[in-house]
Amino acid sequence: MKLFVLAALFAFAAANDRIIGGTLTRPGDLPYIANLRQNGYQFCGGTVVNEMWVVSAAHCWVKANRMQVFVGDYDLSVVETTEQSQVPDNAIKHPQYNSHTLVNDIMLIKMKTPFNMDSYVKAAPLPAQGAGPSVGTECEVCGWGNINTAVTDYPDQPYCVDKIYVIDIDVCNQANSYDGEILDGMICIGDMAGGRDSCQGDSGGPVTCQGILQGIVSWGYGCAVKNYPGVYTEVAYFRNWMDTTMANN
Repeated sequence: MKLFVLAALFAFAAANDRIIGGTLTRPGDLPYIANLRQNGYQFCGGTVVNEMWVVSAAHCWVKANRMQVFVGDYDLSVVETTEQSQVPDNAIKHPQYNSHTLVNDIMLIKMKTPFNMDSYVKAAPLPAQGAGPSVGTECEVCGWGNINTAVTDYPDQPYCVDKIYVIDIDVCNQANSYDGEILDGMICIGDMAGGRDSCQGDSGGPVTCQGILQGIVSWGYGCAVKNYPGVYTEVAYFRNWMDTTMANN
């Protein structure tokens, strides 16, 4: 099918996406990024919303007591003095999430104790409800996902792809592209020529546009394939749901 989701290596369904054509980041470059792990393995990304909440993709959902959330982390292969981790209190999928169409592919993860917000752990700025990026806006996607379309190559440090752009939904829904599969709450970001994209392992991670969290890595056909840019959950479409969910939980 079309997902950045891979069948689980363990007894969970891990959603996995990608960084193709990106550059290696430096420690502290991405204070808002989180990674989700199970049994010691990173399976999805996320974004710090505030000291108690991380947002990710609903297709990354596993029971809260079966995951660990890491923030302030850079190199997955070592324990760093900057990193913080905990087993969360709750993982809340959007109630209308559909695993077949990937509509409403968003999840909020509540911590048991607040993060210590410092120079390595910061909340990402969020858009207002309905204030999504306009067509042509330059964006950046980051994560620990696969960096090679030819072989499986998961880095220990996060990569980012910049100079990807918001693409008109009508263009992405053309017959030679996603042919009508881009639905409400989804946003198309990338390069129709291919070559630059997220990939397996990036699912749930952040897409920022002009410094604001505008997308969550969701799905696509392959990685960096011509006419098939990445499809992301549009954060601005779900801002009210996020605020209500956090207030009520």
